[in-house]
Amino acid sequence: MSAVPVTGEVLLEAQDLQVHFGLRGGFAQRLFGRQAGAVKAVDGVSLQLHRGEVLGLVGESGSGKTTLARALLSLVPITGGEVRLGGQLISNLSERDFRPYRRQLQMVFQDPHASLNPSMPLVDAVGHPLRIHGITRDARRIRETVGQALERVGLAPAERYLDKYPSDLSGGQKQRAVLARAIILDPEVVVADEPVSMLDMSVRAQVLQLMLNLKSQLGLTYLYVTHDLATARLFCDRIAIMYLGRIVETGPTAAVFDQPRHPYTESLLKAIPVPDPSHRVPRDLPPGEIPDAAAPPMGCSFHPRCRRAFGPCGWESRDLAALLEARWLELPPAEFQADRAVVGDVARLAQPSRNAFVPAAAGHIGAEVAKLFEDQRRRRPDDRLWEGVASMAVETGGLGVEFHPAVDPVLGPIGGAEPSTQVACHLYREDLTGPEPAPPLGAPSPGQER
Repeated sequence: MSAVPVTGEVLLEAQDLQVHFGLRGGFAQRLFGRQAGAVKAVDGVSLQLHRGEVLGLVGESGSGKTTLARALLSLVPITGGEVRLGGQLISNLSERDFRPYRRQLQMVFQDPHASLNPSMPLVDAVGHPLRIHGITRDARRIRETVGQALERVGLAPAERYLDKYPSDLSGGQKQRAVLARAIILDPEVVVADEPVSMLDMSVRAQVLQLMLNLKSQLGLTYLYVTHDLATARLFCDRIAIMYLGRIVETGPTAAVFDQPRHPYTESLLKAIPVPDPSHRVPRDLPPGEIPDAAAPPMGCSFHPRCRRAFGPCGWESRDLAALLEARWLELPPAEFQADRAVVGDVARLAQPSRNAFVPAAAGHIGAEVAKLFEDQRRRRPDDRLWEGVASMAVETGGLGVEFHPAVDPVLGPIGGAEPSTQVACHLYREDLTGPEPAPPLGAPSPGQER
């Protein structure tokens, strides 16, 4: 892909990196110093970026890609873990101590329109890093160096652009100017956060090719953040798939695309648009949206949307609430009213727990709630939730449901795959065969309640 070979040397490394953002609670919580929880934007990520490679960080919006990229460059404070550059620990340094490393680590942001100061001509906007890092303050030398950088990114002749303001440029030209600013300090690593997502389709391929040319000419190493698997396939040597703050699969680009291992990766690949009017969207795309990072699902975060989830994946009380919602959306109005009258306040199901209790409404009993769930089980026997149910028992005033213990998936190698392929999924653990689902619970008589 370029003249710069990918070596085994680890240039940038993160180990168990965590970035949590505290939530502001109500007045009473702040008064008594109580925590309102935290958004786990990055939740224990470990990755290695090798010299000369392009590593693609791929995932849906809200998966934590940008936060991870910013954390690697110390643009957001980290909660735990560490970051190393060339073996040197660079996390949790003061801004003063980190400044020398900024020459080696540069970032290209998603929005080229917001990346340049509208009141600065390009000669100042692109040349500003030269002054900040004390390389030179000589105006003539800065102008010459900026001109060389602009020429390198295709803004030629440079004299035509040096004194222009960002408002005089197109989106593609602005992104080229941002690239010129990123390379002017001769960095080793460039983190590109969705660098072409805001550009016209006709310009995207040109900018990506420019980035590859710069990689070849300057010996750059890229971390390419994107939600677009189509461009990642063409641009990247390796792919890391991120979901809800964690990396769930990583491996060589060809291996990830040709034989995806994680169900989430399979879903992303099926969602790639195909330029064929006769092509229909697959019906087995995962339901729902990415969960709230402030209250992620227990066990595997993808399990509520996964069509291959089983017992140890982390079923919990909130999955019961989702099951009820799905059932009620399908029922005709009359049946819904009758159904809803049986079940009491399900707000308690919002608290994640392995042991759930579905209350019966006033004037109804637990046996009726049990009958409702067994009817849903007959309607939807293939629903993966039933694999996670260890037992259901009629109790006084409702139905008790116990789920199998949740097991947190760990990113690791799997047999029969590329040596560098790693997956965080229980489907590839031989010691997790999946317990038997709970046997059907008949509709007990009222006398069976306890």
